[in-house]
Amino acid sequence: MKNTQALVPLFLLPVLMSIGCSQVTAQENSPGNDAKKQPAAVENYDGDASAENELAAIRQAAKKFVDAFNHKKAKALAALWTENGDYIDESGQVFTGRAAIEQEYRAFFKQHKDVKMKLAIDSLRLLSPDAAIEDGRIILDPLPAGAPAISKYTTVHVKVDGKWLMSTVRDIRVETASAYRNLADLDWLIGTWTAEEHGVKAEFVCRWIANKSFVERRYTVTHPDKSSNSGVEIIGYNPQNGHIQSWHFHSDGGHAVGVWSPLKNGWQSEVHGISGAGESTSAVNLLVPLDDGAYVWQSISRSSGGTELPDTGEVILRRVTAK
Repeated sequence: MKNTQALVPLFLLPVLMSIGCSQVTAQENSPGNDAKKQPAAVENYDGDASAENELAAIRQAAKKFVDAFNHKKAKALAALWTENGDYIDESGQVFTGRAAIEQEYRAFFKQHKDVKMKLAIDSLRLLSPDAAIEDGRIILDPLPAGAPAISKYTTVHVKVDGKWLMSTVRDIRVETASAYRNLADLDWLIGTWTAEEHGVKAEFVCRWIANKSFVERRYTVTHPDKSSNSGVEIIGYNPQNGHIQSWHFHSDGGHAVGVWSPLKNGWQSEVHGISGAGESTSAVNLLVPLDDGAYVWQSISRSSGGTELPDTGEVILRRVTAK
């Protein structure tokens, strides 16, 4: 970062900057779109008022579970189990007793501070006046690394001293088609990154979306006069040509498409686009990781409206939050 001009092309000519991502619709930001349409929840019971009341109480307990999870209350979550209840995760590991379950959730929340849960009950039925079984789906957002887009679960509820508690909960991994394997080499980009020089500040947030088939990268640049500009990119895999490809959309209406190629020490993206003013643009953007906490970006071979532009200086982006 030698001067302000090193940052200006990065942030003010975004159609030339194709580090990483393309745009997704607002609907895709909701993980519920990744789930296949499921039938309405089925409740098997005799239909008498008392049975309906019991099922309503279980559904209310499910809402308490989601609320406690989304507020990172590990102790409150564990209290929804029986004293010696079991939780079996997707790998088959068993956690028995409230203390062990609380400890597991506490460790999970420490590692995933921003994760939220959505829960859908697919089937709920009484087995007896004091026992019930529930099947459903859980969706987490943002998706933790390595986690499936959707998990199924089965819960056995028992009634203890007039209160419905979970006796056993088992999570079941649901494998869905994903292009992750074709983008795995870009996993290091996931996280929040910043750059600053001469009063120009930029923040970049990169995350997996759409069942880890794409990487979304959003940025906001703030200038000394408090004005700002922003954009979004999506990185995906093009199965027709076998290349990683990126799409970039800027707040002034500019947009670009980049084709990625691996380098010995990083990546390059050859970008062609149109500026917000309607001029054709092109560039080759370079990304070179320095370590897990920083990488260098530079744009070379640039042009706009048929006029050649000088290469930018090297810009160092530093990680603020982990993956």
